[in-house]
Amino acid sequence: MTRPGSSGRFHGGISLLALAFLGLFLLYPLWFVLRSSVQDEAGAFTLAAYAQVLSSRYYVGSLGNSLAAGAMSMALASLIGVPLAFCLARLDVPGRPLLLALASVPIVLPSFVGAYALVLLFGHAGIVTAALRSMGIAAGSIYGMAGIVTVFTLTLYPYVLLPTLAGFRAVDASMEEAARNLGASRWHAFRTVLFPIVAPSVLAGALLVFIEALENFGVPAVLAEDRPFLALDIFKLFAGESDPNVAAAGALSVLLVGCTVVMLLLQRAYLAHRRFATNARRGAALIPVSRRWRLLATAFCWGVVLLSLLPFAAVVVISFQHFQGPVLSWQPGLGNYRNLLKGSYRPLANTLALASLAAVAATVLGAPVGYVLARQRSRVSAVLSIVATMPFAVSGTVLGIGLVIAFNDGWPVLTGGWLILVVAYVVRKLPLSVRSASAIVHQIDPALEEASISLGLSPTRTFLTLTVPLMLGGLAGGMVLVWVTATAEISSTIVLYSSRWTTMTVMMLQSLEGTAPGEAAAAASILILFTAAPLLLVYRLLRRQGGSLL
Repeated sequence: MTRPGSSGRFHGGISLLALAFLGLFLLYPLWFVLRSSVQDEAGAFTLAAYAQVLSSRYYVGSLGNSLAAGAMSMALASLIGVPLAFCLARLDVPGRPLLLALASVPIVLPSFVGAYALVLLFGHAGIVTAALRSMGIAAGSIYGMAGIVTVFTLTLYPYVLLPTLAGFRAVDASMEEAARNLGASRWHAFRTVLFPIVAPSVLAGALLVFIEALENFGVPAVLAEDRPFLALDIFKLFAGESDPNVAAAGALSVLLVGCTVVMLLLQRAYLAHRRFATNARRGAALIPVSRRWRLLATAFCWGVVLLSLLPFAAVVVISFQHFQGPVLSWQPGLGNYRNLLKGSYRPLANTLALASLAAVAATVLGAPVGYVLARQRSRVSAVLSIVATMPFAVSGTVLGIGLVIAFNDGWPVLTGGWLILVVAYVVRKLPLSVRSASAIVHQIDPALEEASISLGLSPTRTFLTLTVPLMLGGLAGGMVLVWVTATAEISSTIVLYSSRWTTMTVMMLQSLEGTAPGEAAAAASILILFTAAPLLLVYRLLRRQGGSLL
């Protein structure tokens, strides 16, 4: 018979192991980043780096641009995501399952691929730009804030859509019926009853949009031109060939993390003083609308989804065309792919191998962590929940800098090899695995585990032989999310990679910086193939099993 305290020891052991991992590879590197920002070359305490960046008009502008891009992207993504979620949840829109599947794709496709697509279409020598000029129409520049916010909005709006959709589906139908019976119009009922209830879901998604936009490296790298952005400036200060400034890079990194923490605290304060529970007994039925409104809703839903996927489709089409220098000649062929892969298949192999190792490691670590967070309520699990969520608020560039500083000398030395890349990917993507595991555990009756333990099986064996098989659907979804997002990772990769471990994302950026737009399009198309195909296949499998990928 298993001892009564064995379950507590099992949960505690998992929590301590997870905290040890995150302490070593997340908190420890972040401590080095913080320390580097408040030390001079002699190791003495100083705030000179903060004084330098905050007194510089350039770096203040960099902070302002990053915050503005995040705020505008958050607002626009919400303006798109909330009505789209309402239409999919409450109206009879044709093709709703397919729409939802397609709407999930942009958040796992490489966002800087969408940025590059805008350059190909609307850049100085872009296809649309050239066509407009031939007709005597002056085309505005896609570079700068307009292009960056456009890419962020079209690629990140699913962060608002998905939780808001779940929120609308969970609203108790009786609340809306009560408002209607009291004479409220549908718009008034939506504004005063439905939207306040789903506000936490909207805020959660909007916050993710803000954080993702704030810490994104790839999109500003493609579209910023001379406009400063925090993620780019942090990398330039840390890895500058002429005059690297680790202290200033650390100061900007702390400011970047501080901005995300402030947003998290503001959201928490807002939710803490309001109650949103409805004790839902039945979901609301579809709203009967006229044929005209149904057509408008259908056009809106399909228009948003197809528009968000258009840049990626354009990149694939353009990748099969011939370029004469930077000019597209519309001669179809496979030359771009041959030129891209003729030297070596190593970047592609590196990308697949590193992403696969990260997906497996994140799932092996995330499954027990998600289980503990769903089953145990204690101070240790509360700390673990906070620390396991922290990677959401930490830029990949900042984490990469911290890992370099922490593991560049002494023991162990990880820089320059594959392991440090896998560690960065696992830390960055662990929240995806933890959330997927935790969500599926909430659907498993604890009585099954209690019965197994009461029959003499240890908690460890019960978890491995009973709980894990029941979690496979959620674990598969989480593993795919980790894999596809790791293949497209650029912000930490650009800091940590070595020539031997170049990935497809790095190769694409190098092609963009050079004079090989065709090869960059081919690299982007390969990334799209290796991210979209597994996502759609697993999404279809989980739909048959009644599970959920996101």
